Amino acid sequence: MKKTGLLVLLLATGAWAQDAANATAEVSEGLAPTTASFPTERVQTPTYADMYCAGFISKQILPDANFVAGGLQTPSTTKFTRGDIIYLKGSGYTAGAEYEIVRALRDVNEYEMYPGEKKLLKETGQPYENVGRIKIIDTRNKSAAIAQIEYACDGVNPGDTTIPFAEKPTLSFHAPIRFDRFLPASNRVSGRVVMGKDFDSMLGTGQKVYINVGANQGVKVGDFFRAVRSYDADLNDPVDSLSFKAAIAEDTQKKTPSVDPHMFTKTNGPEIHVRDLPRRAVGEIVVIGVTPTTATGMIVFALEDVHAGDGVEQDQAQ
Repeated sequence: MKKTGLLVLLLATGAWAQDAANATAEVSEGLAPTTASFPTERVQTPTYADMYCAGFISKQILPDANFVAGGLQTPSTTKFTRGDIIYLKGSGYTAGAEYEIVRALRDVNEYEMYPGEKKLLKETGQPYENVGRIKIIDTRNKSAAIAQIEYACDGVNPGDTTIPFAEKPTLSFHAPIRFDRFLPASNRVSGRVVMGKDFDSMLGTGQKVYINVGANQGVKVGDFFRAVRSYDADLNDPVDSLSFKAAIAEDTQKKTPSVDPHMFTKTNGPEIHVRDLPRRAVGEIVVIGVTPTTATGMIVFALEDVHAGDGVEQDQAQ
């Protein structure tokens, strides 16, 4: 018993010494991590719906010769869901084959969520929604194949496109780790959040985003990216930029500071340049789908809202 107690004591002492050495090394390199700067990251695992209903952006426009023509209750019903019978136009259908229903999207909101959004989205590709999965049950009618909806992410509409169904690879996740909130920029693969699913601009844990890097840059399903934001991004936001015009000094301060004095009113106090402030990581994204030039990601950890237009950088911890 005494030997066991001594062994436990030695192991504990060794672990403490190692932790102390690591802490000393970190401090000596200009890093003294705290729970605020290195919060614990516990990721949310994607579900089947997350994987197969996420949508995507494709630089290559998908052929739309095969499409949904209607359903068993046409024309009184225009949206079909799980279990419903639908009719398909096109060619190449075989009984028993599974197909995916996708829908090309357009943004009806003319307001730009971030400067240059429309131009960047046009350069990135065409957004598509994953609508559902179907199985061909009858091809005897030469003018239309008959299918049954096996899984629905949304209501299937006439005009939606059908493409061959493909299983997605499974994901592996790292154990909870410390999330470096102020990690400096690296030379790893980086890009931008072009848009959010359903054209959302402010997104949190569990929501989907589309980024403008893909397989051509070595991105693959299961990769982790961190969403990052610099403070000068607020200068370009018509709402957030108003805060820089507000008074930030205490009434009794002799010298009042000014934020970004080259843009706004100059004072007799310290000049705070927003562009000099460190960038911050706001969340972690796991890649759940890729095309040659884009990737679909799910936010699995967020310290604050992830915005359309935020930068992304491949995580060094993976």
